[in-house]
Amino acid sequence: MNSSFFVGSVAAAVGFFMLFRKFRFQQDYKESNSSASLALPPPPTSVSRIWKHHVFPSFHGADVRTTILSHIMETFRRKGIDTFIDNNIERSKSIGPELKEAIRGSKIAIVLLSKNYASSSWCLDELAEIMNCREVLGQIVMTIFYEVEPTDIKKQTGDFGKAFRKTCKGKTKEHIERWRKALQDVATIAGEHSRNWRNEAAMIEKIATDVSNMLNSSTPSRDFDGLVGMRAHMDRMEQFLRLDLDEVRMIGIWGPPGIGKTTIARFLLNQVSDRFQLSAIMVNIKGCYPRPCFDEYTAQLQLQTQMLSQMIKHKDITISHLGVAQERLKDKKVILVLDEVDHLGQLEALAKEIQWFGPGSRIIITTEDLGVLKAHGINQVYKVDFPSNDEVFQIFCMNAFGHKQPHEGFRNLAWEVIALAGELPLGLKVLGSALRGMSKPEWERALPRLKASLDGKIGSIIQFSYDALCDEDKYLFLYIACLFNFASVHRVEEVLANKFSHVRHGLHVLHEKSLISIKYERIQMHTLLQQFGRKLSRKQFVHHGFTKHQLLVGERDICDVLDYDTTVSFAIASPI
Repeated sequence: MNSSFFVGSVAAAVGFFMLFRKFRFQQDYKESNSSASLALPPPPTSVSRIWKHHVFPSFHGADVRTTILSHIMETFRRKGIDTFIDNNIERSKSIGPELKEAIRGSKIAIVLLSKNYASSSWCLDELAEIMNCREVLGQIVMTIFYEVEPTDIKKQTGDFGKAFRKTCKGKTKEHIERWRKALQDVATIAGEHSRNWRNEAAMIEKIATDVSNMLNSSTPSRDFDGLVGMRAHMDRMEQFLRLDLDEVRMIGIWGPPGIGKTTIARFLLNQVSDRFQLSAIMVNIKGCYPRPCFDEYTAQLQLQTQMLSQMIKHKDITISHLGVAQERLKDKKVILVLDEVDHLGQLEALAKEIQWFGPGSRIIITTEDLGVLKAHGINQVYKVDFPSNDEVFQIFCMNAFGHKQPHEGFRNLAWEVIALAGELPLGLKVLGSALRGMSKPEWERALPRLKASLDGKIGSIIQFSYDALCDEDKYLFLYIACLFNFASVHRVEEVLANKFSHVRHGLHVLHEKSLISIKYERIQMHTLLQQFGRKLSRKQFVHHGFTKHQLLVGERDICDVLDYDTTVSFAIASPI
């Protein structure tokens, strides 16, 4: 058999895995009239409060308690949605402090409006309190119109109006106007109408899904807790973003690998995405674009398909030519992060012209190559500098001790280690995580080895952390670096179940050591860590003392192995 044909066939079998992307639930778009300042304001009260319940339901029991409400409550229970139950509250003429506390302590209020809802002063008082919480506390209010017309509620007409007028007898004008205002406001909130559904079960399932999504999207992100220096980065980014301007802006974030470009871009997206109609982040773009690229049209079409899929949340979208994406986005205010760009063709595929995007859009590009930004005419470039001495200390301590200051008695040891580690945030994070949990004597015993192995470069730090792993975790690290970066945890467990005794435990160890991150059940490994693993995998090693293995990535690895030893076994995995 022709050797070049064999090598080419094997290389094709190896391939590269399609990269999966984390996506973020996009909240309903709200046009922002606020200034461009990124001196980030406190989150809305509805986010920052400590809630006692997920949902407070307001309803007229005789109409719905044994019918639609019982089915809603059961569906919520199955989905893990905590609902306030008022069975133990004694009903009187008006709602008391206990019920007011329950309303104010619920993240979402669901108003189940039925034909006799207005016949109860209790329900109307509940509604008035709910609408007040919506205005003052930012409480989310959802509506369900159950066999009643929204117009009758808004104008208090028909049978609903008759019931309302009967309840109003003997009430003060002020009390009646408060009820009337609450009914007018709640009737304008778009909701589900039972008469629009042939299948009530399907309607209830949709309501439960909507509630679940709202709970997820209104939960404050913890992805960036403990980040050091991010406020200063956001302040410096303000002059480039200028969110008060309607023009389309392309902004570069430039710096060496491991300095935190992607983290800055993610944090920025997390903070401002609700000011845009559409948002997306495309990570590790360099891994999606072949080098050299022999079919640039196809590569660009794939990138545009991926971008549009993420932007409009359409998983299996198909586009036939390069004009589709810009046609779909030209009138949309979007924020798009293009991460790890290293080729001009990638920018031409995804953001060739500012006219591709609607007024006010922002395109953020992270790269190590300033020349790519200049070639694309991007003049707004934020250069990420190395952290200050104080920030270096805090970054290391956050990962070594879990907070920005060391444990008692560790300060001098921490500074000694930092002096060996250099200034790169990724290196500080990996090294701090490797030492986390060790006692002071263990740190003192490790210090001579650190002095012998660390030279301030990221490679020596990764090597130190890798050497501290057990054999099985080392092997799992190499598998991820070569084959499974951006793969789902479930898929990795499925593929490697016969090779490792406990894949999930190994992933947990690597995560704890900051060698991988796991977000939304997907594995992510930093480019520098991936490069280290792939380089290391080119060397033959023994796993469990039995068989000689090598993980192969691309034609170069295959050729090297075949030239060196045609009897060596090598691992080829199917695309994830």
